[in-house]
Amino acid sequence: MSPRPALKKPAPLSEIKLPPLHESRTGSGLTVLVSPRGPLPLVALRLTILGGSSTDPKGQEGLADFTTQLCRRGTARMSADEINEAVEFVGGSLYSGVSEDAITFGVTAPAEHAKAMLDVLAQVVTEPSFPQAEVDSGRERALAQLANDLDDPALLADRALLRALWGDHPYGHDTAGSARSVEALTREHVARFHGQQLGPRVASLVVVGAVDPDEMAAAADRAFAGWSGGPQTAPPPPSPGRAALAGRVIVVDKPDLTQSQVRLGSVAFQKAHPDYLASQAVNAVLGGGFTSRLVDEIRVNRGLSYGASSYFDPSRATGSFQISTFTKTEATREIISVALEEVRKMRAKGPRPSELEKAKTYLCGLYPLRLETNESLAGAIADIRVNGLGDDYLARYRSRVMEVSTAKAAELAARWFLPEDGRAIAVVGRAQSVVPQLESLGPVDVWKISDLG
Repeated sequence: MSPRPALKKPAPLSEIKLPPLHESRTGSGLTVLVSPRGPLPLVALRLTILGGSSTDPKGQEGLADFTTQLCRRGTARMSADEINEAVEFVGGSLYSGVSEDAITFGVTAPAEHAKAMLDVLAQVVTEPSFPQAEVDSGRERALAQLANDLDDPALLADRALLRALWGDHPYGHDTAGSARSVEALTREHVARFHGQQLGPRVASLVVVGAVDPDEMAAAADRAFAGWSGGPQTAPPPPSPGRAALAGRVIVVDKPDLTQSQVRLGSVAFQKAHPDYLASQAVNAVLGGGFTSRLVDEIRVNRGLSYGASSYFDPSRATGSFQISTFTKTEATREIISVALEEVRKMRAKGPRPSELEKAKTYLCGLYPLRLETNESLAGAIADIRVNGLGDDYLARYRSRVMEVSTAKAAELAARWFLPEDGRAIAVVGRAQSVVPQLESLGPVDVWKISDLG
């Protein structure tokens, strides 16, 4: 038999060419980052404030999310309808969102209306009026959504694993909070949170599009001139060393199900960790793509599920590694065993050289597509600043991924892929049928759906 030919070393990838980044600071302390980009006459404005749901006070979980939604429902000068009409009139869109680490507001619009939309954005962020009627209707909408979430087995499983991993840590609750916490939120809570947590010194405005950097910096200085308050800095929450319920199995009883939603997880690292980029390549081999080992073994070879995936979920302070899948009730233990076996093999030997090269090529080929639109580039720049990744992160992404060696990949897998003494398992399904299957995996706790509401 002739020897197997050696793998060809791929040609080095050139750096991604991105428009220059012009940085300034307004008189109020807001960091402004402008990246002029054509040829399309569009602009993306993205304002990010450090904090997010990790700053929710105890017993007021969901307050950051609730406050963010209400900021759009009226300002000192505009009603909610007037805000929407102003944005829609120029063909733009207004959005907002909350993660564990940050609050985000954004507008996309034609570039000729960039300054006008910047004024609208500034009003929404800096001078919301929080009308009592909007607070009441917003609470009703939030409670209706939370009630609806309790009917979704996949969301319940995600929430159960979140609780199992983080416990009482600031990352340990859903960004939307719970029905109990949201029901108790008042206008006073919202106004206080806005004044204490939303401020220019922990915020950055990213502008990407067909604009002049100096003009946009001056416009931002005018629009945010009166903004004050908020913290001086946003310290990250403490990082736990292991899952709160490590070694335990959580079963959320939903007797009407004929399938089980399955989640496995462990505490990992923050996004600025040196292992983050390498982890993307190794995880692509395990469960980060349709040709991954988990999909191949769970779906193709055994027909246990239509889908299985794994991923790292890093945040500003810490993060997690998770596996997500589902199967028929009677196969719950089998699918967990198959997933754990694939993890065991990856931890023992790491990915094969051919698997790793394929994964790296896939990630590097896909990455430029994630920066195609002005909105996606603005989001990437904001993410870099939130997580302290360095302004050369985007340009060097592909070259750094291609540098990941098989030795580094094996070391990373052994360290971060579900260490046995630090993993937690969450299953949503019919407890009567599921619990006997899982008892040998560790102590089993049975939760009611209401425990997650």
